[in-house]
Amino acid sequence: MVTVQAQRTGNGVQTNAASHRVADYLRTAILSGEIGPGERIRQEDVAERLGASRLPVREALRILEAEGLTEHLPNKGARVPWLSMQDLNVIYKIRERLEPLALTESIPNLSGTELRELDRLQGRIEADTGISEFLTLDREFHLMTYTGCQVDQLSMMVVRLWNSTQHYRRAFMNVSGASRRWVINAEHRLLLDAIERRDVVDAERHLAGHIRRTRIELSRHPEAFEGPIV
Repeated sequence: MVTVQAQRTGNGVQTNAASHRVADYLRTAILSGEIGPGERIRQEDVAERLGASRLPVREALRILEAEGLTEHLPNKGARVPWLSMQDLNVIYKIRERLEPLALTESIPNLSGTELRELDRLQGRIEADTGISEFLTLDREFHLMTYTGCQVDQLSMMVVRLWNSTQHYRRAFMNVSGASRRWVINAEHRLLLDAIERRDVVDAERHLAGHIRRTRIELSRHPEAFEGPIV
């Protein structure tokens, strides 16, 4: 009986590890744009590519659905969510209200080490990186500003909203062009200055304006909202 229990436990651990390996692979593919909005994720294709069974793939898709990176459609399976311009506009308005709150909860708990890391990240962002690297660093920068938030539900909502809008953040960078990068850097520096001074009022104001500007600029580019892949 002990042997059977150990075997079951071992299989469970293996399945869990495989699920997280598959989730890591799909998460990277979605956030990088390799799998785009509206694109279906076929379990059998993923299982074959990664040499996994269907069980960990199904579990991985559940993990990613909870993170806002996939959705399940009846009789069609999983796909990356597609947002209309109106959908995105509302989500960005939610972000304008929710993320300043997360930042306010976070700032008093950020350590000196984290503040130095934020400054280092911004230095890398300013080093004229390509769009893919910029998006990775920008995501790391903003999510790190929220790491001091001790309200798990709030932190999870923020990450989910970031995940669901990743593709459109890439579209924003493509349509705004490198010549507008200075605006982002200036807003980041104002935000970082407020965080370092532990000034939650200024930090909230700079962050809300930063998110709002992206929303308004995206609304001027309907070409970023092509229909979903069916």
